[in-house]
Amino acid sequence: MGGRYTICGRLCACAAAVVVAACGGAPATRPAAAKPKPSLEAYALLVSTHGYLTNGSVRFVQEGDRVLVSTDVHNLPPDSVHGLHVHETGDCSAPDAMSAGGHFNPDHKPHGPQQGPHHAGDLPSLRADANGVASVTFVVDGISVSAGPHSIVGKALIVDAGPDDYTTQPTGNSGARVACGVIALR
Repeated sequence: MGGRYTICGRLCACAAAVVVAACGGAPATRPAAAKPKPSLEAYALLVSTHGYLTNGSVRFVQEGDRVLVSTDVHNLPPDSVHGLHVHETGDCSAPDAMSAGGHFNPDHKPHGPQQGPHHAGDLPSLRADANGVASVTFVVDGISVSAGPHSIVGKALIVDAGPDDYTTQPTGNSGARVACGVIALR
C-alpha cells in the first residue's frame, strides 16, 4: 500500500507540473490595480451682482494641458449670449464686482477668442436657453487648475451682461458684470 501512495503522489506532482508549464510557468498572480491619477478640480460659486439675479456654478477639471469647463448658470435673459472671463483678483466684494480687476492675462496678450491670441482669462461666451439657463461644457488651453503662472485658483470668474465681441480691447465690450465667484480647489 505504501507504494501506491508514493506513485500517486508522484503522479499528482507531475500532473501539477504539466498544468503549470502549460499555463506559462509559475502560477499567475493578479497585478495590483493601478490607482487612477486624481484629477485636479476647481469650482466657482457665482453670486449675482447688485441689480441682477444671475447665479450658478462653474466647474474646472484639469485634463493634461487643457481644462474642461462645465457651466450651470441661471437667471439670464432667455436666448441670450454672455461674456465669461477669469479675472485677475479673487475679490467679488464690490457691488458691481469691479473689485475682481481686469481679465487674467499673465502672458500680456490682447483680448480675443480661443482660436487666436487671447488673455488666459478669455473664455467662450455663454449661450442661455429659452429658460435663461446656460449649461455648457467646453475645453480651453492657456489656464491651469494646478499651481503656476497660469493657475486660475484664487482668481474671480465673471459673467457679463452681454456677448463678448472678442475684438474690443481690453474687455470685449461685453457690458456690466452680472455675476461673480472666486475659483477655489475642491
